[in-house]
Amino acid sequence: MEENVHVMENFRTSKYVIRMSRDSYTMLKRHLQATKKNLLLNLIQEHLYVDVFDGLPRSKEQISAVAGALGGEARRESNKTKVFYGLLKEPELNVQLEEEEEGAEGEDKPKKKKTKKELFSRKAKNDPNAPSSTRIPLPELTDSDKLDKVQSLREATKRVKVTADNLPSVCFYTILNAHQGVTSIEIAEDSSLMAAGFADGVIRIWAMTPARLRSMKYSNELEIIDKEADDVLERMMDDRTAANMKLMLGHSGPVYASRFSTDRKYMLSCSEDATIRLWSLLTYTCLVCYKGHTYPVWDVRFCPQGYYFVSAGQDRTARLWVTDQYQPVRIFTGHLSDVDCVQFHPNSNYVASGSCDRTVRLWDVLTGNCVRYMTGHKAAVQVLCFTPCGKMLASAGADGLVLVWALHHGNLLAILSSHTDTIYTMGFSREGHILATGGIDNCVVMWNMQKVAEQVDSEDLSLSTVHIKTDVIEQPLASYHTKATPVLCLHFSRRNLLLAAGPFVQT
Repeated sequence: MEENVHVMENFRTSKYVIRMSRDSYTMLKRHLQATKKNLLLNLIQEHLYVDVFDGLPRSKEQISAVAGALGGEARRESNKTKVFYGLLKEPELNVQLEEEEEGAEGEDKPKKKKTKKELFSRKAKNDPNAPSSTRIPLPELTDSDKLDKVQSLREATKRVKVTADNLPSVCFYTILNAHQGVTSIEIAEDSSLMAAGFADGVIRIWAMTPARLRSMKYSNELEIIDKEADDVLERMMDDRTAANMKLMLGHSGPVYASRFSTDRKYMLSCSEDATIRLWSLLTYTCLVCYKGHTYPVWDVRFCPQGYYFVSAGQDRTARLWVTDQYQPVRIFTGHLSDVDCVQFHPNSNYVASGSCDRTVRLWDVLTGNCVRYMTGHKAAVQVLCFTPCGKMLASAGADGLVLVWALHHGNLLAILSSHTDTIYTMGFSREGHILATGGIDNCVVMWNMQKVAEQVDSEDLSLSTVHIKTDVIEQPLASYHTKATPVLCLHFSRRNLLLAAGPFVQT
């Protein structure tokens, strides 16, 4: 009932947007004047914003593709602001990267591979569409961050290239006997950890590698450690606490999201109790409890560079935080209903949000302004995912549709239709050629994104037009069904193995 009141207030205070060609609008006005429908004409002028454009009228399919939002279509000026969707230049690492080992002894010497240094330098090229590295303050890389990037680069040299003709393998993790109900699942970027949130407020973390989870020693034991030793980090860990699973207690309501930091030293979680908690993965304790939202917090995401994080809640706002402050540094307002999901752009300069008002918005972290307003969903938006290149954004939700948007002009590029129920998770392969989607219809679906990417590259992106071609794709590359396990998490490993997870639901 309260939500309906908010919707009515929005309709009274703001005008519903309808986009119409100039010829169609002129004919409509002439018809209403000729038939003396003055009351209807006054209602249109007072309560509707007719965004008139020059050119041919749109077809019924084009209108239907972008219809469905509570506030109507986006005004053309809403998507005029320039968006820096390119990737930041990779930092130069002063680390000697060895040559990849070639074949075993006695075998014919294979063709020489490119060195890792060559591969890295190729990634370090400047992107003309990228923002300045100083546009927003970002934390400097630590030594451990640089080592992790080197390790990620080594993994990339062994990556399997997945395409429409070479689909990835899928490894599915099922959580059994979850009597309190699994509300969220997350897998770390390097696929070494998995966290699950439960309806009773508990978070469980599992190791996905042979290495067991260890806590740091107590302070009195740390004092006697030789700090100059080469293996000081190893000596700081307590082998007596080693376990395959760690339990984290603190929330007083269902945990709706848990996210690992890129360096896997911290984890964020959000809950129905309207709080966000920052956890240490060295001591497995809560470090900070952030309070700002007034209602349940539905989602939270770490910035790719760390330090910043963004949250989404029932109070119809998304909020930008920094880990060392108790209050948000930005509050993104404009949605007409709950903000259900958020996602950082790969370059950390933008945040995308999806809402129950059936819209997707892109916010500028620097200014706090909405720079893209995208409509087309017919129900609540539950999950967002950027392509690795940063050019496109995929959104999905309760309507079972996946919509793919071009960030340059905010237009809809493709509609992927195969799911029969709500989609809760998505993931792009490391090159961005394959999109995997999953939801409560117990199904993992693979989509070919190469054609959509080619369409973005071939279009004249300097032209923003209402007649952008929207591909409707109803045939996925593959579909994998589970017996009774909804898909709550999808993650491509660094070598392009698709990891999926969900709870077994007893029927």
